[in-house]
Formats: sequence, structure tokens, C-alpha cells
Amino acid sequence: MSQWNDFPHDPTEYTYAGDSLKTHWSDLHRGDCVMLPDAAQLEALASAADVAPPGFDGDFEALARRLRQAWRHYHCGEFQQAVELADTCGPVGHAAANKATGIYATYLEDDDATKADLFEAMIERAQQAMELMPDDANAHYFYAFALGRKSQNISVAKALKQGVGGKVKDALSATLERAPEHAEAQTAMGLYHAEIIDKVGKLIGGMTYGASADEAMAHFQKALELTPEAPIAHIEYGNGLYLLYGDKRIDEVTDAYISASELSPRNAMEKLDIESALAELE
Repeated sequence: MSQWNDFPHDPTEYTYAGDSLKTHWSDLHRGDCVMLPDAAQLEALASAADVAPPGFDGDFEALARRLRQAWRHYHCGEFQQAVELADTCGPVGHAAANKATGIYATYLEDDDATKADLFEAMIERAQQAMELMPDDANAHYFYAFALGRKSQNISVAKALKQGVGGKVKDALSATLERAPEHAEAQTAMGLYHAEIIDKVGKLIGGMTYGASADEAMAHFQKALELTPEAPIAHIEYGNGLYLLYGDKRIDEVTDAYISASELSPRNAMEKLDIESALAELE
């Protein structure tokens, strides 16, 4: 793995050392519904499927500590370290590895070819997790996330012709069936509907892809209800409004970006989200 670009801020602002990670976990992970890794949880997963890392010695407490440390790296913007450590945890580390990869690729990687490779790595990791842990909501979510980002990288219209839209919708539906309060999946489903309508129109979007402006708005509102303090929920609501209504609702779009920009970041991802909102307001 080549050297990734650094998080351009002080990572110590978002260090959750020791018990601090557990204390803040519910706030940090309300949007993705990831559970705090512990030995009992990992042992239960391993008893149901072959999800232990190669050469695993049976010490689930040590495995849980390693995975918690991977999440600490993620939260403070040490994205490459997060991926490398999470991958040593085997399939149970998929969410930490994929979230770190996705945020890094979205915000900090400038090369399109490298981005494409990163999203492809996410897809492969998520597919393995979906096969081994089909009830894991985030296995399906990060598959949809990576497909969606890959589509944006090559153009949504081209991706739709390749049948990617249906795969994204199915994966997000699977996520929400398993975790209805997965706010990030609610947001992603709202964007699915909005982007389809933006690219092919309401009539074809509805008939061919089941896309609906009302459905989009319902998903965006649910995400905001679940995570009002998450900048990304406000940002993507604004993006969705613009995709659906353009300049007709530009004041609401601007208000959404302002709402995001005024929040206090709790980790590196939210810091980068807020920066993107501020850039939209310039």
C-alpha cells in the first residue's frame, strides 16, 4: 500500500484514548450503527462463520482491543493506519477498514485512478463480509457506499447503464432492513432517489428505477431526525434538494450547508464534512 495523504489537521483533537472511546462511542457511531467491538461479540461471530484473521490464536479480547484501536486511528484521521490495522483483524474489521478507506478516498485522495482502486478494494472487502456475515448491516452499506462513489467517479449516467443503480438500491434496502436507524444509509438512499431523478427525470426514474422525490425527502428527513448533530446529514440533504429542485429551493440548500458548517466536529470525518460545507458556501 503506497503512502496516503495526511489528514490536514491536528489528529490529537480527536483522540479517544482508553475508556474515552467507549464513553463517546454511541455519539460517534449513531450514524452507522457499528457496535463497540468486544470479545463476546467477536467470539459469537466467529462461532457462526469463519471470520477470524489468519493465524488467530483464539484471544478474542486481544482481537477486540486491536479493532478498537483501528477505530481510534479512523476517528483521529489516521486513515491508512486504520485500514492496515483493521485488515489484520480479518473480516470482522471490514467496517473500520471500509469507512476509513471511503472517507480518505472521498476527501483526501486527488488521483482518480487511485480513488477507483480504493473503491474497488472497498467493494471486494464488503462482498467478503456480505458472504460471511449476511446479517451485518454495514457489510451491505459499505458495498452500496463504494458502488455509489465509484459511480460518481465514472459518471452516474454511465453507471446506470451498467446496472449499478439496482445494486446500490438493493444493498441499501438490505442495510435498512437490518438496521432501520442507520442514518448514513437513510441519507444514501435519499441520494439514490435524488441522483436518479436528476440524471433521467421523474418519469423514467420512477418507472425504471423506482425513484421518487417524496421517497428521497423522507429518507433525508429520517437521517436528520436520527443524527441532527452529524454534518453529513445536513450536507447531503442540501445536495439532494439541489438535485431534485435546483435553484427553486436554493435558499434551503444554503441553509442546509450553513447548518452543517455551524456544528462542532467530533472526529476527523466530521471535520472534513464541515470543510466541504464551508467550501460550498464560498
